[in-house]
Amino acid sequence: MERALLSNVIATSDWCANQLLPRISPSFLSRHRHTRFTVAKPAYFSYKRLSVFLAMDASKAAPAKQVSSVLDATAEEEYASLSKLLQDFTNISSIDKAWTFNSGNGNGTQAMFSISQPNLLANKRKKFMLSTVISKENENSVTFQWAPFPVEMTGASAVVPSPSGSKLLVVRNPENESPIQFELWSQSQLEKEFHVPQTVHGSVYADGWFEGISWNSDETLIAYVAEEPSPSKPTFSLGSTKGGSSDKDCNSWKGQGDWEEDWGETYAGKRQPSLFVININSGEVQAVKGIPKSLSVGQVVWAPLNEGLHQYLVFVGWSSETRKLGIKYCYNRPCALYAVRVSLYKSEASELELKESSSEDLPVVNLTESISSAFFPRFSPDGKFLVFLSAKSSVDSGAHSATDSLHRIDWPTDGNFSSLEKIVDVIPVVQCAEGDCFPGLYSSSILSNPWLSDGCTMLLSSIWGSSQVIISVNVSSGELLRITPAESNFSWSLLTLDGDNIIAVSSSPVDVPQVKYGYFVGKANKGTWSWLNVSSPISRCPEKVKSLLSSRQFSIMKIPVKGVSANLTKGITSCFWFVEDLVYLRGSLGFGEEALQSLPGKVGSQDVNDVLTAIDHVIDMGLANPSKVTVVGGSHGGFLTTHLIGQVWYFYCCVTDAFYFHLHAPDKFVAAAARNPLCNLALMVGTTDIPDWCYVESYGSKGKDSFTESPSVEDLTRFHSKSPISHISKVKTPTIFLLGAQDLRVPVSNGLQYARALREKGVETKVIVFPNDVHGIESLTLKAFSILGFGSKSTVNELSTELVACLGVGALYNCYLLIVEAI
Repeated sequence: MERALLSNVIATSDWCANQLLPRISPSFLSRHRHTRFTVAKPAYFSYKRLSVFLAMDASKAAPAKQVSSVLDATAEEEYASLSKLLQDFTNISSIDKAWTFNSGNGNGTQAMFSISQPNLLANKRKKFMLSTVISKENENSVTFQWAPFPVEMTGASAVVPSPSGSKLLVVRNPENESPIQFELWSQSQLEKEFHVPQTVHGSVYADGWFEGISWNSDETLIAYVAEEPSPSKPTFSLGSTKGGSSDKDCNSWKGQGDWEEDWGETYAGKRQPSLFVININSGEVQAVKGIPKSLSVGQVVWAPLNEGLHQYLVFVGWSSETRKLGIKYCYNRPCALYAVRVSLYKSEASELELKESSSEDLPVVNLTESISSAFFPRFSPDGKFLVFLSAKSSVDSGAHSATDSLHRIDWPTDGNFSSLEKIVDVIPVVQCAEGDCFPGLYSSSILSNPWLSDGCTMLLSSIWGSSQVIISVNVSSGELLRITPAESNFSWSLLTLDGDNIIAVSSSPVDVPQVKYGYFVGKANKGTWSWLNVSSPISRCPEKVKSLLSSRQFSIMKIPVKGVSANLTKGITSCFWFVEDLVYLRGSLGFGEEALQSLPGKVGSQDVNDVLTAIDHVIDMGLANPSKVTVVGGSHGGFLTTHLIGQVWYFYCCVTDAFYFHLHAPDKFVAAAARNPLCNLALMVGTTDIPDWCYVESYGSKGKDSFTESPSVEDLTRFHSKSPISHISKVKTPTIFLLGAQDLRVPVSNGLQYARALREKGVETKVIVFPNDVHGIESLTLKAFSILGFGSKSTVNELSTELVACLGVGALYNCYLLIVEAI
């Protein structure tokens, strides 16, 4: 039986309740009461098949014209109902950030939540601010008094409160060449507004990676990262050439200037990230001098104030002396922490002002020369040490995301960096995780103020097995504790701290995000963390949505993998809800470095085998009909999808020293869908922003050292052998492709080549191209298309009953299975 779909998977603060929703009329259900209607992803709503069932049932009593009229009316009603349900689901807001402020009167804490909500018709997300007052009445009770209405933050690119909470910076980046707006708000009004022209710098980075906006201690200066100003372009006129002329002349035209590398996917056309400081009293903006042109900067923070009139900025620098390889989702790009001095002077009002200095006076100091990766710098409250994350495992191995480590530097308060002591390992890389023990650090961000009141304990969100949890780390002793409930399979995201209490959000694939308030019970080293549910308007949803979600179940199971070395993870871990299965393959984050590094060099074999093992497991459990399985995936999941529909699998018998036929995967799937799939490594290596990935995935970690912009015949041959296109002669499965035309990670040519090859051999194929989308296809229209099936009437769009979907996130290999059964 056909069903419609709302799509999403992982449970985070960005949760969106995207589930497959059975939308069949009650009268039809009553006549087919022995059919189990369940959830699927991503099947598409099909009036064609619905009409067939309705016609079969109604033709006994009605003439053809009357049947046609009834079918049209029924289809229209079902479509309208589905559209309304889609709107109800997408109206559920997501919590992006939160901040807390002392009320000043001792009556609780004030908090501010940044929330976003999809707007399907506008194909954008609206951003809002919602305030609340937090009152902790006793140990077991907390009250959030929410403002009656949120306030829309139209055009705001970044919002950053000052350390005291008395000021609020709002940055508005223009969509054209207009000035960048800096607004400074007090509690009651807009205090100041500055317009910084593009000749000073371009848009302020608000991307979550290069992004860095930091107030100094006395809240008079703000350091931030923005695009360097656009270089002047030569003007050509009849008979002469003038460098950088801005004169408008009908007899002249401007050249384009030299082409410059960018950082690839999502950074196309973005200029070099550079460091600036603005004085909020005068509006004066200065570029920070002394930073080499070869460094792209980001994540800037002010260092603790030293004695005298010298203050330092600490920032992350990525060197790009040769080529800038794609950096989005790629933690394997070498980077280091640097310190640069900013000279100040006291004004007549005894306020610190910027002082003009030459670049020779302000040398940049590399603080982390002994380690290949350092980012997210955070100073302790007393300023005595600097803590940072490292992706050294990623840099050294070439894997785009691997196990992180946490480190500490004792900060020289006298500004004498020659006395810097060695880097201290706080949380080292965990190679092999036993049982439910800590699997290693996998953290994608750190709060701007992650510290508890003891000054040495910081809180982090990190992936632990199949879920994201919150951990506490004592950076002096290295003691680490999981502070979210060990028995919870939900994923938790840390939002902000309320003193020594925690505001977080938790969710699961079948549960709307819930705001949680955590507090410590007992004495230090002997107590536990308790969690309270917070009633919030943010997570409210219509009763229809609640009813549908309440019927879904969620749990986690482990699937054994044959032939796995005993010192590797002992199987595949998967989240299991109702009859859907989210699989974390060997090579996924959250299970230790050794398991993660088992995949590079074995893509197209180990990962594909893990998916097939998981499919067979749930079929053996009686949860799925093996003749009705559909495969869906995006990015690396698209790589797996196109491998699965083409590979013939064998197994090796060590007793007879021979290979035996095991499974003809092309016959296992009735339909397939691939979003921006990697289908041909040999084609991708010359067009992608991450050509090094092709070498690492094909050769393993040794491929990192053999990467070249001019691959050999042997390289291209190996790339082809690892690619799904090498199996295309065996593909029979009807397949639909969803492609982003602006994708720099897996350029659209990859999917188009594979789709054309399928059409050439007569396989039913459909291609949908999203002209303005990048690799992630973030357009909200994709959801509407997936759910309502716009423009799709072929059997590709009629994916029925059982569904297995594997979706990879870039090179993270987080893949999942969704299986649906009809009896």
